[in-house]
Amino acid sequence: MQCFQPLVGRLAIVLTALSWLAVGAASPTAAQTSSPEPEGKTIEIVAFGDSLTQGYGVDPGKAFPEQLQAALRKDGLNATVENAGVSGDTTTGGLSRLDWSVPQSADLVIVELGANDALRGISPEITRQNLDEILKRLTERGQKVVFAGMLAPPNMGEDYARSFNTIYPDLAQQYPVTFYPFFLEGVAAEAGLNQADGMHPNADGVARIVDRMKPVIEEALGETATADGGASD
Repeated sequence: MQCFQPLVGRLAIVLTALSWLAVGAASPTAAQTSSPEPEGKTIEIVAFGDSLTQGYGVDPGKAFPEQLQAALRKDGLNATVENAGVSGDTTTGGLSRLDWSVPQSADLVIVELGANDALRGISPEITRQNLDEILKRLTERGQKVVFAGMLAPPNMGEDYARSFNTIYPDLAQQYPVTFYPFFLEGVAAEAGLNQADGMHPNADGVARIVDRMKPVIEEALGETATADGGASD
């Protein structure tokens, strides 16, 4: 398991609004960003999450999965990154659609869920149970997992935040996953990297997330990337 420490300074500025990610309508799924076609067997990656994954409010081709695919291909990896994000989704919703959203053929799954649970005040125990089951199923399939953490908004109170925020590192210790503690690291509270709502990253914010997560994802792929002809550090 690899662990990367988050940058959470000034996080309260971003996480106080209860309407953060619980948006009612999803923007259309963006077409995959065109990029050179590397050689070798295709590496199948699925980005499984909520509006942060789905690409709420950004132009086609600028969502996290599309930008990540382009970045990986630029590094010589013949990777496809499928967008399995649903705007407004909770961990309960994610668990209920896991089997049809994430094919067993996927080489790696990026799990980014839980923010909407905190915004709605869902019991952290329910969130923990759902994420536990998601990680259990994926690892039992033998799939590599990058587990992206989230932090509770401070308006929920210290007790809630304490219970919620420990879910991710605890589960990351229990399963053979690559842990990225805070999906919005380097983007939260940065006005120029967020949309007008101050909550969802804009295209530049997504690009920064991709830039920070790409080496983590490439390391998680490990021998898969090497065996399929991609460059691996």
